[in-house]
Amino acid sequence: MSLPKDVTAEMAAGYMPQEVEAKWYEWWESEGFFRPSGDSSKGKFVIVLPPPNVTGSLHLGHTLTCAIQDCLVRWHRMLGHDTLWVPGTDHAGIATQVVVEKKLQKEEGKSRHDYGRQAFLEKVFEWKDKSAGTIQLQLRRIAASLDWSREAFTMDPVRCESVTEAFIRLFEKGLIYRSTRLVNWCPALKTVLSDLEVEYIDVEKNAKIRVPGYLKQVEFGILVHFAYKVDGSETGEEIVVATTRPETMLGDSAIAIHPEDKRYKHLHGKFVRHPFQDRLIPIICDSVLVDMTFGTGAVKVTPAHDPNDFVCGKRHNLPEISVFDDDGKMNANGAPFQGLPRFECRTAIIKAMEQKGILKSVEGHAMRLGVCSRTGDVIEPMIKPQWFCNCAGMAARATQAARDKTLRIIPEWHCDTWYRWLDNIHDWCISRQLWWGHRIPAYCVRIAGQPNVEWVVARSTEEARTKAEAKFPGSVIESMDQDPDVLDTWFSSGLFPFSVCGWPNNTNDMARYFPGNLLETGHDILFFWVARMVMMSLELTDQLPFTEVFLHAMVRDKFGRKMSKSLGNVIDPIDVIHGISLEELGKKLEQGNLDPREVEKAKKGQKEQFPSGIPECGADALRFTLLNYTSQGRDINLDVGRVQGYRQWCNKLWNTIRFALLNFTGFVPQTDGLSALQEDSVQSLLLFADKWILSRLADCVASVNSALGEFDFGGATTLVYTFWLYELCDVYLESMKPVMRAGTDVEKRNAQAVLFHCLEVSLRLTHPFMPFLTEELWQHLPGIKAFQDVSGKCSIMLQDYPVASDVSKLRNVSLENDMKLVSDVVHAVRSMRASYNITSQKLQLFVRCRSSEATSATRAGSALIATLAQCEKVEVLDDESVEIPLGCGVQVLSDKVAVYVMLKGVIDADNEIKKLNKKLATAEASKDAIRKRVEMVGYEERVPEKVRQENTTKLQQLEVEISDILRGIDEMNKLK
Repeated sequence: MSLPKDVTAEMAAGYMPQEVEAKWYEWWESEGFFRPSGDSSKGKFVIVLPPPNVTGSLHLGHTLTCAIQDCLVRWHRMLGHDTLWVPGTDHAGIATQVVVEKKLQKEEGKSRHDYGRQAFLEKVFEWKDKSAGTIQLQLRRIAASLDWSREAFTMDPVRCESVTEAFIRLFEKGLIYRSTRLVNWCPALKTVLSDLEVEYIDVEKNAKIRVPGYLKQVEFGILVHFAYKVDGSETGEEIVVATTRPETMLGDSAIAIHPEDKRYKHLHGKFVRHPFQDRLIPIICDSVLVDMTFGTGAVKVTPAHDPNDFVCGKRHNLPEISVFDDDGKMNANGAPFQGLPRFECRTAIIKAMEQKGILKSVEGHAMRLGVCSRTGDVIEPMIKPQWFCNCAGMAARATQAARDKTLRIIPEWHCDTWYRWLDNIHDWCISRQLWWGHRIPAYCVRIAGQPNVEWVVARSTEEARTKAEAKFPGSVIESMDQDPDVLDTWFSSGLFPFSVCGWPNNTNDMARYFPGNLLETGHDILFFWVARMVMMSLELTDQLPFTEVFLHAMVRDKFGRKMSKSLGNVIDPIDVIHGISLEELGKKLEQGNLDPREVEKAKKGQKEQFPSGIPECGADALRFTLLNYTSQGRDINLDVGRVQGYRQWCNKLWNTIRFALLNFTGFVPQTDGLSALQEDSVQSLLLFADKWILSRLADCVASVNSALGEFDFGGATTLVYTFWLYELCDVYLESMKPVMRAGTDVEKRNAQAVLFHCLEVSLRLTHPFMPFLTEELWQHLPGIKAFQDVSGKCSIMLQDYPVASDVSKLRNVSLENDMKLVSDVVHAVRSMRASYNITSQKLQLFVRCRSSEATSATRAGSALIATLAQCEKVEVLDDESVEIPLGCGVQVLSDKVAVYVMLKGVIDADNEIKKLNKKLATAEASKDAIRKRVEMVGYEERVPEKVRQENTTKLQQLEVEISDILRGIDEMNKLK
C-alpha cells in the first residue's frame, strides 16, 4: 500500500507542523480508516459529535470537544472495538436566522420580509452550505476521525422525517398540545423562547443598559410608586402600588390585597379607576400573591405580562389584557400611548402620572432582568397560543436512570443539578415564530359556521385533509393551512442519537449502532441538549440513547473571561494551528457581523491577549494542550503561550526520532521483539538503564489506559509527556550514548531493540492525543512495514493500542526503587555543579553507602550516574574504614547515603573565597543596620509589633546565612 509521503527521505532538521500535518488526513479518509469495522467481537464504541451550529465556524470550545472525542475514538478503535463516530451539523434556528438577517441587512440593506419566506430560506441554505464547508475543513484540520459517509444535518430529508414522526407520535400520546399561555417573547426576534434561552442578569439601581432598537441606553433598576383612586370615594382615597415596569400598568386587571389586612378591610369588593383608560379595576383578596408586610400591602395584577400575576388571574378569572405588539410597541390596549416603543412609553407614562398627581416616588431598586441569550433584548412575558410538550413523565424516567446508575453522569457532581432541574421541569414550549427550521406538522382547519379553528397533525397536506374529514364528518372545510411556526431547534437535536441511525425506519445502523455508548459535551448544555436526548429517546425508543455522559470544562481566555466576539477573545482553531498576525485578527472582526461600536473594543481585547498575534503551533500541540488542561477543573483558562510550549515539545519528539535513526544502523526490528524483551534470558543481558526504561514504559502503558478509562485526559497526557521527556529523552537516550560508542555488540543490539520498542510503543500510546505527528514519526521507524495488518495496510491507526498485558512482565518495581536512589545521587552532583559553577568538566565521585540495598542500587546504576552526572569516576564505598579523600564537597542524602565530589583542582579556591567574602560583607552590613535599629532607645514602644517581628526574623536569617558563608570559606581554605 502506497503512503501519501516519502518516509524514506532524510528527516528535516526541525519539526514543521504544516509539513507534518499535510496529506495524512486525506489518506486516512480515502483508505476508509474512519469507518466502523463491523467486527463486534470486542464490543462496540458509538458516539455522535455534538452537531455544531451552522452559524459560522468552530471556536476553541468546539476544538476541546473534538479533541476529547477523537482521543476516545482513536483509543477504542485501536483497542479493536467496532467504532463509529457520527458527524453532523445543527440548523440552529434562531442563531442562524439572526446571522443571515444581519448579513443581508449589512450587505444589501434588506430584511427577510423584503425577500419573502421561500427566497429567504434559499439564502439561509446558501449560508448553511458555506458554513458547513468551513466546519468540515476545521474538523479535518484538527484530525477528527469522523465517519463522513454518515454525515447528518438536522434539516436533511432523513432528519426531517424523524422530526415529523416524533412530533406526531408525541402528539398522539397526548404529550404535545396547543395552549394559550404566558411565554417569553423576544421583540427583537419576534419569537417565543424557552425558559432556558432566557439569561437573567443582576441590575444595579438606576442602571443604564443598551437595548436593541433604542438609540439611547434604557434605565432599569427603578421602582415606581403610584396611586390608584378608589372609585366612588368622596375623600379621594387612594391605594398605592409599586412596579419596576410602569408601562405594564396599562394592562392591569386588578389590585390585590391580603384578605386579613385590616388597612383594606373596608375596600373588599370595591373598585379603583384606571387613570388613563377610564375603566374600573376590581380590588381582589389574594393571600397567595400578597405579602401584607411588604411595601404598601397592595399589588397591581397584570395577568398578560407577569408569571405570578398570570396564575393569580386564573384563580380569579381576571381578563388578560396584552398591551404590547410583537415589536415591543404599545398596541390598542395601551392607549393613549399606542405606537410608542415600550421603554419610551415607560418614560412617557411616568411623566403623565406626575401630571395627574398620582406619582408618589421613583427610587433606585436593584433587580434581575431577563434578556434574550441571542440578541440581548429584554424579554417580555406575553400571552400567546403555542405548542407545548408535557415533559413530566419523560423527566421522571430520565432522573430514575441517573439514580439507578443505568445512566452514568461524569463528573458525578452534575447529578445534583440534573435532579434539581428535571424534578422541577415545566412543560416545554416547542414552537418558534421563525422561518428557518422544521415547519410544525400541524394544520389549522376552518370549518364553515364555526367561530373557532381546529387543528390536525399530519405528515402531509393530503393526510391532514383526510384526518380533518374523518374528524369532522359532514362539515364544510373552508380552509386548511399548515402552521407557519417552526419547532425549537432543540427538538430535532434531541432526536440526534437515533435520527442519525435512520429512525424511525428499521435500518441496519439502528440495529447495530443504537443505542450508543457515550455522550461527551460541555456542561453548559446539560439541559438544552443532554436531558432532552435522554427524555425523547426513552419516550420514542424505550431505550437510553447512551449509557455514559461526560461533561467537560468550558474554555475561557487566559484571564478567565468567557469567550465573546465583543471582547475579541474568540479564537478560531485554524489561527492557532497556522498562526495569524494581530493585523489579520483585526480584519476578521471587521468582516464579521459584530456591531461597529464593538469592533474597536474587540480589537483592544485582541491586542491585550495577543500583542504579537498567534504563533504557528500546529493541530497536535493544540489538541494536546486542550486535553492536558482538562485536569484543572470546570473551566479552562487557555493561554496560547502554553500551546506554543507543547509545539516545542513536538519538536523534541521529532529530534528524538532523528537521533534514534542515527543509532539504528544495521538494526532490523522483529514484530515479536517486545515479547522477546520480556524473556528471562534476554532480561539477564540487559543493562540497568535498559531494564529501567522498559519498566517505566510498562507502568506508563497501564496508567494511561487507566486514566483514559476514567476520562482523566489531563492525567493521561501528563503521563505520556513525563515518559517521553523526563524518562526516555532525559535519561535513557543519554545512557545509551556511551553504550553505542563503547559498549559490546550485545549491549548495542539490546539498546537498539529497547529503544525501538520504547519508541514504537510510545508513539502508539501517544497517537490518540497527537495523531498527525505520531503517524509521521511511526512511519519513519526502520522496518515498520513489517507491522502492516493482514490486508496490507500500514498505519499507526490500525495498530493495537498498547495495554498492560502486553508489557506486564517488563515492570520491575524493585529496580525502579533503585533508580530513585540513582536519581538522587545525580541530582546531588548536579546541585554541587550549579553551586560552584562547574559546567562540563568531568568529576570524581565517591558515594558512601551504609546499607546493602543502597550499595547494590548504586553499583548497579554507577554507569548511569557517570553518564548523567558527567563523572569520569564513580566509586561506591561500603567499607567505613576507607576514608574519603581530602578536598571533597559533600551532600548527605540520608543516614544511609552521602555523596562526595572532588573539588580540589576543579575550582579556583581563592576566587571562590573572594566571592564568599563579598557575600559575607553584604550580609554583615545588613545585620548591623537592623541591629542598630533594634537597639535604638524606645524601639519597643515606638515600632509596631509586626515590624519588630519582621526584624527579628531577618536577623535570624542573616545569622544563619553568615554561618553558612563562614563554613564555606573554611571549606575553600582546605582546598588551597
